[in-house]
Amino acid sequence: MQTTLDTKVTFEGRGLHTGHDVTVVVRPAAAGTGIVFRRTDLGGVAIPALWENVEVSPLNTRLTAPNGVMVSTIEHLMAALAGCGVHNAFVDIDGPEVPIMDGSAAAFVRGIVSAGVIHLNAPLHAIEILNEVTVQHGAARASLSPATSLQISFTIDFADAAIGHQEKTLNMANGSFVRELCDSRTFCRQADVDAMRANGLALGGTLNNAVVVDGADVLTPGGLRHGDEAVRHKMLDALGDLYTAGAPILGRYTGNRAGHALTNQLLRALFAEPKAWRWVTCDAQIAARLPGVGVSKADLYAVA
Repeated sequence: MQTTLDTKVTFEGRGLHTGHDVTVVVRPAAAGTGIVFRRTDLGGVAIPALWENVEVSPLNTRLTAPNGVMVSTIEHLMAALAGCGVHNAFVDIDGPEVPIMDGSAAAFVRGIVSAGVIHLNAPLHAIEILNEVTVQHGAARASLSPATSLQISFTIDFADAAIGHQEKTLNMANGSFVRELCDSRTFCRQADVDAMRANGLALGGTLNNAVVVDGADVLTPGGLRHGDEAVRHKMLDALGDLYTAGAPILGRYTGNRAGHALTNQLLRALFAEPKAWRWVTCDAQIAARLPGVGVSKADLYAVA
């Protein structure tokens, strides 16, 4: 069955790139709504969180309405909704960018789990991957291939010794996102921070909402939450970006140095190839393998 929140939940914070304070209210929605962002500061302009509304950006995932209204940096909240098994919600926001919080999805997960998730009297449909689809840009590569549940495999390579080579694979069923990924923070190099600020970006960025590295040094107070926090965060981003497919995916996502733009390109390639996927109605057996099924407050004990 499809799900939604049992009650609304409110988040307040500052946008990473704009530096603007913003309030987000995630509200219950009827079956078939999907995830829809609404700019309450602009008369409630609605933008469904779908791949076709994503404007390519190397730094974040940004939704754009036909009239040019935008909501950016949606990926962490989308990951939390996917990882907690929320299929329908209105996301009311009074600014152009979802708050960065601590750089992870942990605050969003805590709010969603506290609000509770309820079932709706409507069948849930998932996207089953039938044939592999791959996109590539330079050394970056992303693919979707057949699997019985959503699995994410990611590899990264950075010259900075604080990150280096990292790889990880997870089956996203049974609350693994909440326990394994949701507290992993966005990361960047100090040189990148300096460059972004010189170009009017990362205005709300601090050492409290990102892991900042400089060579072998981790500049963020308290260091890393996980030795492989960087690749875990890339997996978090991938889950959020994949949820713009409009439904849960049954398939294996493999990313090598991939980012937001490449994952969106992958979804566009998938839906351009009708033989690569099909809709399936989730029975109890399929539903048990979806992200978010069975998530409870007990899973939050593993979160930093």
